[in-house]
Amino acid sequence: MLVGATNSSLAQEYREIIPPEDFARVPPDRLRQYLGLTRQQFEQMDEETLKDLMSLRIEAKAQMPDDPDAELNTTEWRYLLGPHQWTGYDRPAYIWQPVSQIHKYNLLPLFIGSLKTTFVALLFAVPLAIAAALYVSQLAHPRAREWLKPGIELLSGIPSVVLGFFALIVMASFFQALFGYPSRLNAFVAGLALGLAVIPVVFSIAEDALTSVPRSYTEAALALGSTRWQAAWQIVLPAALPGVFAATVLGFGRAIGETMIVLMASGNASIVSWNLFDSTRTLTATIAAELAETVVGGHHYRVLFLLGALLFAVTFVANLVGDLVIHRLKGRLEGRR
Repeated sequence: MLVGATNSSLAQEYREIIPPEDFARVPPDRLRQYLGLTRQQFEQMDEETLKDLMSLRIEAKAQMPDDPDAELNTTEWRYLLGPHQWTGYDRPAYIWQPVSQIHKYNLLPLFIGSLKTTFVALLFAVPLAIAAALYVSQLAHPRAREWLKPGIELLSGIPSVVLGFFALIVMASFFQALFGYPSRLNAFVAGLALGLAVIPVVFSIAEDALTSVPRSYTEAALALGSTRWQAAWQIVLPAALPGVFAATVLGFGRAIGETMIVLMASGNASIVSWNLFDSTRTLTATIAAELAETVVGGHHYRVLFLLGALLFAVTFVANLVGDLVIHRLKGRLEGRR
């Protein structure tokens, strides 16, 4: 199970029923465990209160859905990661539906949503950010560089909620009218808005890496007859490749960990679809939208904390892989194997 032996499904939790009439015959420790009370809570309650709790448990059992799926422990890994043919569905499906009568916590729709928005953001932001960094560091006039560099970096100071609101009100309507797709809020719109938040991060790191390349590289290329563009593209950029790759990895971490933009602009539909123009739901948006509505210590509450732990693991592995690749690139550029 996901959270230990005490994390059973709703049906399993109410499988044992003790009528209030049997109150005197039940040992105190068993009754306390049956009602889910701490020792201090149990000692503070009188007999009538305990009998009322036993009656409420019987009522809760009567209100449980008459469905075979109610017997399942939906927090097991096979239901969290794999498809299941739920009652009423004609085939196995991946469903995130934590507020239904039978709670469904499949994580795949959320992972797909996070990957879609992050992919669009990086595809939009990384080429623009690297091109801008290459221009500012190698080709721009010194006067232009003085205001271009801080101007682009100042974009990182725009609050993400402002970018999300801009995507919700302006970008969503504009791109729907342009492309004619049915879902106004989708992974494409959220990814583009997310890219606006990623551009200054990638630009700042990439520009520093390009600027740190010795000027002698450029001067030697120019002396051999290359243009400034050829020297920047074919000499400086490959020499700064480890730093540029580090900027991309940092941009990935910024994109996949963003909350407000995707919460406002993605549509928040937890469906399994690789279509960028379908509404989607990400890990971060799910945590932000649902954590305040859960019961502390409940199944839903713990699954949301699992999402946070998985998100941390993804970013940690991405940074670890990025660090290994950067060291390999540095070794190659320095002539080491």
